[in-house]
Amino acid sequence: MKSPYQANAPKRPVNLSLNCDLLRLGKELGLNLSSVAEEALAYAVSVRQAELWLKENKKAIESYNARIESQGVFSDGIRTF
Repeated sequence: MKSPYQANAPKRPVNLSLNCDLLRLGKELGLNLSSVAEEALAYAVSVRQAELWLKENKKAIESYNARIESQGVFSDGIRTF
């Protein structure tokens, strides 16, 4: 699957506000907080992009599903399952 962003883009420092207990635990466990935040953001971006794609294509998907429901698919007469 194609990445939703350029993985080789330069890094940029940002300020974040995080739960202090969660931050402490992450540091104690030796987590790379920048990597964890980047992975979580990449996942959230891909989920949101999928939601937007479904919203933008809802009409076409409903139209396609209605056509398949009424006309079936080309292989209806030849498939054995």
